[in-house]
Amino acid sequence: MRSPRFSIIVPARNEARLLGACLESIRVAALPFPAQVEVIVVLNCCTDETEEIARAWGALVVVETARNLAAIRNCGARIAAGQVLVTIDADSRMSPGTLIAIDRALASRKTVGGGTDILPDRYSPGILLTLLLLRAALRIFRLSGGLFWCRTEDFDAVGGFNEHLVSGEDVDFARRLKAYGRIVRRPFSTLRGAYIVTSCRKFDRYGDWCVLRHPLLFWRLLRGTSRPAADAFYYDFPR
Repeated sequence: MRSPRFSIIVPARNEARLLGACLESIRVAALPFPAQVEVIVVLNCCTDETEEIARAWGALVVVETARNLAAIRNCGARIAAGQVLVTIDADSRMSPGTLIAIDRALASRKTVGGGTDILPDRYSPGILLTLLLLRAALRIFRLSGGLFWCRTEDFDAVGGFNEHLVSGEDVDFARRLKAYGRIVRRPFSTLRGAYIVTSCRKFDRYGDWCVLRHPLLFWRLLRGTSRPAADAFYYDFPR
């Protein structure tokens, strides 16, 4: 049997409210690639209808109980059969042209993979300032995230996501993929003409100015070694 072109990994912890919209966005983006896209939903200690929703959409379902996003993402990657891995969170939606943009970028053999632009699902002065600060930082370090994409062989070459981190695994992965890209002379890049729209539920809970009001919390999250910070922001966060 021919392997699919894409394996899309979706970590999900009690995501019954938002998972359907994520999977619908993947369905639309996959239309130019019939029978070439597999979707893997990684269930993490779900107590709601997340599994039923994932199966209703035809996704492959696997379970990972670790309170560790890196382990959750890697769990999906281990069973992926696709030539290209894509990761997207269950509270995000990819734009319709995302898979076309990824396919075009990787076909050129001029990039190792990378991330994409991130748009919030609502705007306010606090959220807009946070977005501008994030984009400035990413521009300085020439990184991007939100949705990661690369060939499976390159994902394996960098060792996947770092399971020693309890948060910040996405930034760490971007850095290591970029470093590997320099070695193989295929630079890390940001998708052009594609983006994701992500939920502002963290802002809804902590306030639209939370990044400026709680800088120490976000510093700890980026460092990736604070279990209390990771639990509060991710694993114990109410859905």
